[in-house]
Amino acid sequence: MDFPSQLLYAQDQVLLAIMIFVIMLGMGASLTVNDFKAVARSPRGVFIGFLSQFGLMPLIGLGLAIVLGLDPAFAIALILIGCLPGGTTSNMFTYFSRGSVALSISMTTASTVVALFMMPILLNLYTVRFTNQISETMRAAGAESDFVIPTGNIISSLVLVLVPVVLGMILRKKSPGWAKTAEDTAGFVAILVILFLVLTAFVRHGGLFLQTPIQVYIATIGLGMAGFFFGYWFSRLSGMYPLFQRSVSLETGIQNGPVSFAIILLSFNEPVQSQMLWFAILYSTFIVMSSSVITLYFRRFGKFDWDVYKNTQVHNRLFGKEYVTNYPVDFLPDRLKQDPSQGTSPVQKRG
Repeated sequence: MDFPSQLLYAQDQVLLAIMIFVIMLGMGASLTVNDFKAVARSPRGVFIGFLSQFGLMPLIGLGLAIVLGLDPAFAIALILIGCLPGGTTSNMFTYFSRGSVALSISMTTASTVVALFMMPILLNLYTVRFTNQISETMRAAGAESDFVIPTGNIISSLVLVLVPVVLGMILRKKSPGWAKTAEDTAGFVAILVILFLVLTAFVRHGGLFLQTPIQVYIATIGLGMAGFFFGYWFSRLSGMYPLFQRSVSLETGIQNGPVSFAIILLSFNEPVQSQMLWFAILYSTFIVMSSSVITLYFRRFGKFDWDVYKNTQVHNRLFGKEYVTNYPVDFLPDRLKQDPSQGTSPVQKRG
């Protein structure tokens, strides 16, 4: 596959940096100190999310790279995306899917912080065979050094990305109105970033879409779909309720694409940078499409348990948290009988 020496120009990278800043600022504007406290108070859901995010996804990425026989640069990009934390996009889709936004935000918060040390560990663990392949190619071309994963640069990139998150949290504390605006803008800007990158690549390098091997398309679509599937069933087998299953599924499958752009641009050099960036662009494009389909399915499938959840919340507000909602016999399906409140109040958990 003939690849351009530079996929994005300098002005594109500046614009992309501004967009990433706005997105992460909006993510921070959606967080409060109480969100971190909620993680500490209810660690079970976040722990299951952690296992899905940093246990399942990198392994899925490695498995797809091996089975599909991806080029080493594409394989490293796939595993890198598999190691990423969630972002504001997953929170937005969770809201529309009638999932637990609180759990989604908690998982995003925890995974973003944990990624600082988990990403370098996982990348060095799972990319050895691919970095060795690149090193062999470099030595055959006369290079005197081997290709290594730039761990320090990746950590620095993540720290830089977290700066606007902290600024967003400060903005929320100082000016909730502006913070809400930043939060609402973030999801929209995330879509604009993807459209901008795809259109830029299409205008300048339209042939790339035809040159890209079918295996790459399968990998970019398959990573997200596998994340949705395994995140859903892992949380379900762990005994979580439907409201939270949808959150874990979406949070697992939707990785923070804008962060991958920042890491690739700040941490990697040519000849692998453009290939990795192209893979990240394709993933970000297809994950929006597949997430929309999954969200529509979840929204329809979860209507009943969401209505039960909201109904029980109303009862709790009217009659107190100790009030147990009594539903008619056989009104609730088996998947809800254990906890019709979806975990709203501990006193309502039965069995």
